[in-house]
Amino acid sequence: MRMVSIASGSSGNCIYIGSDNTHLLVDAGISNKRIQEGLNDIGLPGSDVTGILVTHEHSDHIKGLGVLSRKYHLPIYGTKETLDEIAACKTLGTFDTGLLSPIEPDVDFQIGDLTVKPFKIDHDAVNPVAYRVENGSKAVAVATDMGHFDQYVIDHLQKLDAILLESNHDVRMLETGPYPYYLKRRILGDHGHLSNENAGRLLNNILHDNLKKIFLGHLSKENNYAELAYETVRLEIDEGDCPYGASDFSISVASRDKMSEVVCL
Repeated sequence: MRMVSIASGSSGNCIYIGSDNTHLLVDAGISNKRIQEGLNDIGLPGSDVTGILVTHEHSDHIKGLGVLSRKYHLPIYGTKETLDEIAACKTLGTFDTGLLSPIEPDVDFQIGDLTVKPFKIDHDAVNPVAYRVENGSKAVAVATDMGHFDQYVIDHLQKLDAILLESNHDVRMLETGPYPYYLKRRILGDHGHLSNENAGRLLNNILHDNLKKIFLGHLSKENNYAELAYETVRLEIDEGDCPYGASDFSISVASRDKMSEVVCL
């Protein structure tokens, strides 16, 4: 099983998760050209992609969907409400809406040899989900665009081998920055985005001996930077109420502009 971030940030997101036989993208919020380049870097032609898992309908998660779907006739998985928004999105152009495959939170489904486990998240979208993907004894997850976390989210992120977790903003940078008040309230609210501190606090609830890789993702371009996210999350882990320290784990920040390392499980 492999996992790699092709791009992750407030301007666009696309994550690859796959096995030897099944190849999935979680979101397609960057250009088709960049997606193709990322796939080429891991030796995978676009025609080998099995399907696209969509977390929600915001443009930084879907802007490349139309081109990809038209070119490769790829099935697109998401909640019914999300798919309805995608079908109505004129900026994606025309594509075969018969490829839209509705899924439900907390109802597992199979794509090839991968088991996909969507679960609910709180974000200002119609019916957003995060995804846990399993292949045999291995499990990874992509969990971004969450205003907060609770025990339900924690339960779905147990015993992972790798995770890409949102670490969107530094609260002080956001509060003192140039964003209008309503936008600050949206980001900081329960249906907004996970701060660096809360990313670290969530990690404190899911760390275990076999967690091989933590990617911090979906960083805000205006209200965060990689070094700050990295150090804040590490501090939360070191000061948190768990038996681990940050140095016990491989932690890195997924870039909006560059591929991450490839995690092989």
